[in-house]
Amino acid sequence: MRALSSSDFLALWEHGRGLHPLDRALLALSATLPENSYEALSDWPLGRRNQALAELWGRHFGPALDCAVACERCGEKLDFEMDITSLLRMREGDLVQAVVVNGKTFRLPTSRDLARVTTQTDARSAALRLLESCRVGPAGAEELLPCSDEEVEEIERQMAAADPMAENLLTLHCPACAHDWEQGLDIATFVWKEIEARARRIVWEIHSLASSYGWTEKEILSLPERRRALYLGMVQA
Repeated sequence: MRALSSSDFLALWEHGRGLHPLDRALLALSATLPENSYEALSDWPLGRRNQALAELWGRHFGPALDCAVACERCGEKLDFEMDITSLLRMREGDLVQAVVVNGKTFRLPTSRDLARVTTQTDARSAALRLLESCRVGPAGAEELLPCSDEEVEEIERQMAAADPMAENLLTLHCPACAHDWEQGLDIATFVWKEIEARARRIVWEIHSLASSYGWTEKEILSLPERRRALYLGMVQA
């Protein structure tokens, strides 16, 4: 995984500001994994994508995720840290490529599949559309979609078991009302927010040093980060 420079963070922020969150995640991965095309990354199973995002986080932003959620029952705010290494548990060789239910074969969902259902407002319709996208079979085959809720649930259960990193669920406890619940952790959202925060900080550094020393943006970004920090310290003093 390639390390991102200050220029990379600025470019990612600028190019990704108007994109859908799914595209932002792939944009970040394409910058750190240049040997993979954007199209290839789009076809990675979601668990593989999420693991790569977790590795990106660990390399550039440290071992911990600072999480803040509100209790779904009483609204109490919970702040906690999560060790990013807990998301790095999957090996590519362990990944099951497809599941079979009642003679129907489905490959694991990808970012491209999720993009096809983003406009769906009904949960069941979105689930059926997703399964239709993942169905492996001859073109024009009959009964592409499962016909019962039970079959949908079984396919989803097997997909979750085959690709456990596709959806990361946290078990939470509220100390205020003793309510327990599960909440999804979207590593892609965490990564993008941190990219945006890093880019804004770099813009501020450029502004501060350019105002004080008259250097160009290119000259400032060419400085190693530690040396840039020393100059900023003198400016602030």
